[in-house]
Amino acid sequence: MVGEFGHFALVWVTLSSTLCCAHYAWQKWFASGHTLDLSFIARLNGVMASLSLIALAYLFVNDQFQFHYVASHSNSALPVFFKVAAVWGGHEGSMLFWVFTLALWSCCISFIRSAANRYLQDVLWIMGLFIAAFGWFTLTASNPFSYSELWLEQGRDLNPMLQDIGLIFHPPLLYLGYIGFSTVLAFAIAALMQPGFFHQWVRLATPWVISAWAFLTLGILVGSWWAYNELGWGGWWFWDPVENASLLPWLTGTALLHAMLAARRKEQQKRAALILALVTFCLSILGTFIVRSGVLTSVHAFAVDPGKGIALLVILALTLLGSFSLLFERGDVVISKPITALVSRGYLALVSVGLLVVASFTVFLGTFYPMVYELAGLGSVSVGAPYFNTLFLPLTLLALLAMGFVPLLKWQRGGYYSWRQIMAMFVACLLAGCLIYLVQVEHPAAILLIVWGLAMWVLVSHLVLVVKQSRCSFMALAHLGLAISAVGAVMNAEHSYEASYKMSDGTSVKFADWQVDYLTTNWTIGPNYTAEQAVLYFSRQNKGFELAPERRHYPVRVMNMSEPAIGSFWHGDYYVTLASKVDSRAYAVKIQYKAYIGWIWGGALIVMLGALLPLLPKRRKEAVNGAIKQA
Repeated sequence: MVGEFGHFALVWVTLSSTLCCAHYAWQKWFASGHTLDLSFIARLNGVMASLSLIALAYLFVNDQFQFHYVASHSNSALPVFFKVAAVWGGHEGSMLFWVFTLALWSCCISFIRSAANRYLQDVLWIMGLFIAAFGWFTLTASNPFSYSELWLEQGRDLNPMLQDIGLIFHPPLLYLGYIGFSTVLAFAIAALMQPGFFHQWVRLATPWVISAWAFLTLGILVGSWWAYNELGWGGWWFWDPVENASLLPWLTGTALLHAMLAARRKEQQKRAALILALVTFCLSILGTFIVRSGVLTSVHAFAVDPGKGIALLVILALTLLGSFSLLFERGDVVISKPITALVSRGYLALVSVGLLVVASFTVFLGTFYPMVYELAGLGSVSVGAPYFNTLFLPLTLLALLAMGFVPLLKWQRGGYYSWRQIMAMFVACLLAGCLIYLVQVEHPAAILLIVWGLAMWVLVSHLVLVVKQSRCSFMALAHLGLAISAVGAVMNAEHSYEASYKMSDGTSVKFADWQVDYLTTNWTIGPNYTAEQAVLYFSRQNKGFELAPERRHYPVRVMNMSEPAIGSFWHGDYYVTLASKVDSRAYAVKIQYKAYIGWIWGGALIVMLGALLPLLPKRRKEAVNGAIKQA
């Protein structure tokens, strides 16, 4: 009964969105009189979509294996929190989560109160079109409430690679970010639909683009941390096509933030903001197409049915065609003020957008060129980490250089300090950064000297801004966090090392200046797995710590998984992986030192903290009231 209700709720959301959007369009363009108020429908659909998702979670928690999706991704021995996470652990559930998130964002928009009611109704209409499109896709091609052909007493279990706390948070956060950009697209298209163009769409949309960007940032952060902790290879970013698919809307979304800032402050880059709003959500749909089309093999890929991918490709094509056709038709009413000086914060905002667009194109080319090449029957070609690392490094250096200058310049012309003072500060920061790096390592790398110097330049210049304004800003924390993450990434790439050993009870090895003793092997039984656990002790002088990596066997899926053990310090992690046995007593043990790995996620968390500042009630109210007054 619960499953049928969840199915009914999904059908309700899909049909109501379809019919109400059709009726609204008819009244708006072909009939006279007042158009339908979509606010109540948006709120009702938010409730019904939530109930549908809750119903699916109920089926998982109560082991309702008569439903095909539940039987394919759960088992009675699976812990309850993983049963709940399995709701979005497969293709059908993740698409229902898409519909739920679209309805949730639309419901939130319906509570905006302003004089621009007709504009907001158009925004809700566009959101309703997306809900209808993805609702029909879910019902016809990816229905999580369909029954199994056979009555099953037990499920197939959740993929062991997904049985991690990361599954609970990573996909929902990623989807909230992906789909959050649909709101920005809706704000942009609705602005173009107005008779005289609604110029204040940027102010109304700013909290929504920041929210979507923050969710996507946190989703990527959690996904990176999950891969590092779960997959056992010790990396935090593999340049996997699906990882790149999430990075693309993040890059264009970051460019969108800069363009919207210029548009809101000085009425510059208005067309760039519109274009980036359209492109960012289209890239989110494209990322979904990659995962669900079967065009690649990846740990992230949920489906191998090309039909599902074609349906998503149709939605993407219609979105691109409709939005850009409207932009081409109405683009002449969007007029931006010119940038009057090269030495200004406005010009640096333009440079930032350019760098981010180049970075996006770099990722897009490296991700899709091999796919297109192979689909064209020309053979296979591989584009790996060296390509991305080589091209991203100079872009990162230029970005750090530009970020350091931003707080010291005015929006229109010139800076707050003389060029002699600015250059003196720049040189002092470079020297201080180089010195900090040199005292840490025995064999310095030239490129690391530059990165540390530029990171110090970003830190000092933004501290000057914070002192000057007597408050912290989103920009200051975001730039500071990105500089810290950049330092962590390059240090991790340059100063990490590893070694592999054959170890058994009572053996000892040397790893750098640590002595590693293999103490014992424990046999443990988990809720749905058995495990061999090695206990290793790291000692140096009077210091020491213990790590216990595992090798797990999941009998239902008949899979073996390595669970690494990690000892974290401010300067890096000691990462131990237990591989298979090499003889009757000994195991292959891999020990890695991952330099500055925590700085990558620490910097990202600082960025997230910065993104929360403009969403605080007081600042959000000021921004929205400013938009309403100027409307």
